[in-house]
Amino acid sequence: MFPKLISLDGFFLPTYGVLVALGFLAALWIARRLSLKAGLDPEAVTNLGVYCAVAGLLGAKLMMLVFDWSYYAQHPAEIFTLRTLQAGGVFQGGLIAALLTAAVYTKKQNLPRLATADVFAPGVALGHGIGRLGCFAAGCCWGVETRLPWAVTFTRQEAHELVGVPLGRPLHPTQLYESAAEFLIFAVLYRRFQRPHREGAIIGMYLALYGGVRFLVEFVRYHQQPNPFGGPLSATQWLALLLGAVGLYLWLRGGPDVSSPLRKGSNR
Repeated sequence: MFPKLISLDGFFLPTYGVLVALGFLAALWIARRLSLKAGLDPEAVTNLGVYCAVAGLLGAKLMMLVFDWSYYAQHPAEIFTLRTLQAGGVFQGGLIAALLTAAVYTKKQNLPRLATADVFAPGVALGHGIGRLGCFAAGCCWGVETRLPWAVTFTRQEAHELVGVPLGRPLHPTQLYESAAEFLIFAVLYRRFQRPHREGAIIGMYLALYGGVRFLVEFVRYHQQPNPFGGPLSATQWLALLLGAVGLYLWLRGGPDVSSPLRKGSNR
């Protein structure tokens, strides 16, 4: 819709990049705010957020290369192009890389893993929702054709050149579906965090809710790569099911709720 925020003499500032950066800052601010409520070291939480962001970007790109390997194997030079660099990648790949990074960092810094993950979960939902608005502006991650009254039609040639979105065809606004769902998930998680909860319940809710949303959205999202196993589900949907199952376990597992969001011994 509006892929370039500023364009001057061959240089342009991508709207997608700006919104992703804003989403990251919003997520980090929320995580730092909730870390104080949970009695965690805000500096350690902030550093973890930065490390996870870097790992998430690399993981998302790597998963994109894996999913589209049939194309990149035939066009290896495309891996190092500006178009590939600007592509958002596969969010689940970024999430998995960020979770692995968090596991290593929390052990090194002696942070409680599940409580720390709970602190990040609402911010991740908010940041991802803002980032999906960037996808809509760029035109990437588009949906299949539809005749529904809320279909969107991309018309900017520069959007097609940058991300390949088809022009002049009514498409499902899958980016907006996911963005709206993420904002709703953020509201649910943020409110739930304020109430007594078991450690791991908030990140579990996020994984379960987002996994369900992503699974459904994928049915109306355009895919270049064939579905694995020759079945009706995409690779992303299988990942969504896996993350959703882990989330349900963390969300619904037994154990008493903590009496307060504040951790014992905290004077914050």
